[in-house]
Amino acid sequence: MQDILTGFEQKRARARAGGGERRVAAQHAKGKLTARERLEVLLDEGSFEELDMFVEHNCTDFGMETQVIPGDGVVTGSGTINGRLVFVFSQDFTVFGGSLSERHAQKICKIMDMAMKVGAPVIGLNDSGGARIQEGVASLGGYAEVFQRNVLASGVVPQLSLIMGPCAGGAVYSPAMTDFIFMVKDSSYMFVTGPDVVKTVTNEVVTQEELGGAVTHTTKSAVADCAFENDIEALLAARDFIGFLPASNRSGVPVRPCQDPFDRLEPSLDTLIPPSASQPYDMHELIVKTVDDGEFFEIQPTHAGNIITGFGRIEGRTVGFVANQPTVLAGCLDINASKKAGRFVRFCDAFEIPIVTFVDVPGFLPGVGQEHNGIIKHGAKLLFAYGEATVPKITVITRKAYGGAYDVMASKHLRGDLNYAWPTAEIAVMGAKGAVEIIFRGRSPEEIAARTAEYEARFANPFVAASKGFVDEVIMPRATRRRVALALRKLRHKQLANPWKKHDNIPL
Repeated sequence: MQDILTGFEQKRARARAGGGERRVAAQHAKGKLTARERLEVLLDEGSFEELDMFVEHNCTDFGMETQVIPGDGVVTGSGTINGRLVFVFSQDFTVFGGSLSERHAQKICKIMDMAMKVGAPVIGLNDSGGARIQEGVASLGGYAEVFQRNVLASGVVPQLSLIMGPCAGGAVYSPAMTDFIFMVKDSSYMFVTGPDVVKTVTNEVVTQEELGGAVTHTTKSAVADCAFENDIEALLAARDFIGFLPASNRSGVPVRPCQDPFDRLEPSLDTLIPPSASQPYDMHELIVKTVDDGEFFEIQPTHAGNIITGFGRIEGRTVGFVANQPTVLAGCLDINASKKAGRFVRFCDAFEIPIVTFVDVPGFLPGVGQEHNGIIKHGAKLLFAYGEATVPKITVITRKAYGGAYDVMASKHLRGDLNYAWPTAEIAVMGAKGAVEIIFRGRSPEEIAARTAEYEARFANPFVAASKGFVDEVIMPRATRRRVALALRKLRHKQLANPWKKHDNIPL
């Protein structure tokens, strides 16, 4: 019996050793943690329960039958983050470069299937050289099996990808279909074709980092949501982030104790709006002063800065926030902002997360580039997302809400549940000067000035919209947190269903 137990421990030690000391040292030399070290940081201490530790590949070509390492390049299982169940896989670059084989893929699929059965998030730590070439189409089939799980899990359980090394070729499409992607600066990258292929085909010379690094994907392409300095920072951020997400689409938002009074007043918000209509202010201040304890986790903070998206809590419950940002492009909606916010709104709706929208929008960004690149279709994505959402929707208009952008930003007409406005709000087709120059074209400058003042007196306030019921209440800025908290209480058991359909056809 003792011999059997000793042999068993030796097998476990062999599996835990991964690719061996030399390859582990090489991983550390790059500033990267190993697959198991990453799980130790991500999960609660002692909570990880591994599955398929002894799985081996079944390839016999190109001498692979003599190269067998238990686990086959990926560590899979479950654990807890702050006591909440999650399922995880962590690719091991020290074993065959983390390349995906048929059995490697089966391990990932198994834990994804389990996550969907029990209703728990899936977190993937990606660090792989791609498909295992020796297995040919079998490894490609493995990728497709994973892709299919990503599709089926979408909107059922949250999926988070952490890119912590290479992720190239077909491998990029699994993270791309997950809900959120975190990357590590200078050590992770994603691209369909690498720099060498790009140079051969298009004659463009580019580095891996420029082509598909963390900064590129969090600022330009929006493929990734957040970039972090190193593995530890990314993993700790993932721990915090998972705390905001429901376990599944049936579980409701997580709740944690909160000592921050729901009716806390913020007198400083009464002076947030500058005296000049053209002067910007930072909408982050309003969000941070509204959420519990000032804790706000921003999504895509370095992309499409003219709109802010992210998660906070009100009375300990997760809330999704969308807000125009006057300090960037005056808060205009453009293609990137519409796509960014539209996807975020749809995630919140899929997982029953209430949405609070802070509005200060002068309209859609004009320009030939915007029109030729499809602002009509892309802007419609955000409109569609708000219109189809059935979760509680609370809107606060702080200053401008002009034109079609007023409609798009969770207006009453898109089934907004409670729509508030500050006394500083202006709700109109356009700004006073532009409107008067159209209505009274050709008049003298003196008359234009007089008519502008008349238009401002008539429309540069929220009371016309309030008189029509498009705004439910004009509120004091200092009371925003209290009003939002009470609104969320009222709407906690909201029931609203869209007409039956197989699925919608959002303007992609």
